[in-house]
Amino acid sequence: MDEAMHDGVAAQRERLMEGLRIYGGHYAELGRRFATWLGLHSTDATAVLEIAAAEERGTLLSPARLSERISLSTGATTALLNRLEAAGHITRTREHPDRRIVSLRSGAHIQERADEFFGPLAHRLDAAMAQYPPDLLARFESFVADLNSTMDAHLAEPLTTTPDSPGGVAQN
Repeated sequence: MDEAMHDGVAAQRERLMEGLRIYGGHYAELGRRFATWLGLHSTDATAVLEIAAAEERGTLLSPARLSERISLSTGATTALLNRLEAAGHITRTREHPDRRIVSLRSGAHIQERADEFFGPLAHRLDAAMAQYPPDLLARFESFVADLNSTMDAHLAEPLTTTPDSPGGVAQN
């Protein structure tokens, strides 16, 4: 590949990564606004959304899986779930054949509120994606899955340095 073409591909990749960073920032801001709208701390709202989304997919979360999804310790997750359950935002059930496994479900009002808040955006995003052919969306879905698995692998690695160590910045 000649150098000009390589530079063009590198610039394109950088633009894609910048676009994904911007999208991530927008997603985080929507989460904060949803939390404010519900009168919840942002971590609590994130947890409620994770629980509702898992329930919608038919794959209920356990407290341990929620803890992993929102990057909280098990103790902090327990305190969070206690708050959410006391407020009626979630319920803990034992519906798995192994009765030791706790499943998390969102309160009925949470799905309604999430639909009310996110519904207009969902329609706009669907309209934006409808402009692209299914084969391109399938390729993009694969691309995003590859990026997510790469990030998951990177995040699973232990930190090798700290900001105070020689070499300066912590790296995964």
